[in-house]
Amino acid sequence: MQRVKLDRIDRHILHDLQSDGRMTNVDLARRAGISAPPCLRRVRALEDAGFIRGYHAEVDAQALGYNVTVFAHVGLNSQAETDLKAFEGMVQGWPEVRECHMLAGETDFLLKVVAEDWDAYQRFLTTQLTAAPNISHVKSALAIRTSKLQPGVPIALDEEDAVNPRG
Repeated sequence: MQRVKLDRIDRHILHDLQSDGRMTNVDLARRAGISAPPCLRRVRALEDAGFIRGYHAEVDAQALGYNVTVFAHVGLNSQAETDLKAFEGMVQGWPEVRECHMLAGETDFLLKVVAEDWDAYQRFLTTQLTAAPNISHVKSALAIRTSKLQPGVPIALDEEDAVNPRG
């Protein structure tokens, strides 16, 4: 991955694409204060450098029939690297698991799971998650509501506030 030092224009591009990934290159360039061809080159460079990993549509889970979100705190019997990797590989095959985070502390993994209803989550829990090898315990926390859902990271637009992790 090539290294890129982020300047004010790069930060504006990242900020704007993070809030609206469907923004046209012309609009993106106008907002960044440059013309379209160099804007497109910068976007490609940010993609190549790994700052932009992809583009996704934000879909409404409830509109698609997923009315329950559960955060499952998973403990494993063994934390050997091969066992951690095996669990992470297994999680990749469970479409209802939307996020998987390895944690430090009492819980080994935090899973964000979506399901049609509580019964569907219980079926997933008993037939797949707790039935998986190396599972010590699972504690489920039902999400009541989401008051903030903001993907990405805060991007400072001012030079002095910017964090440049790769520059």
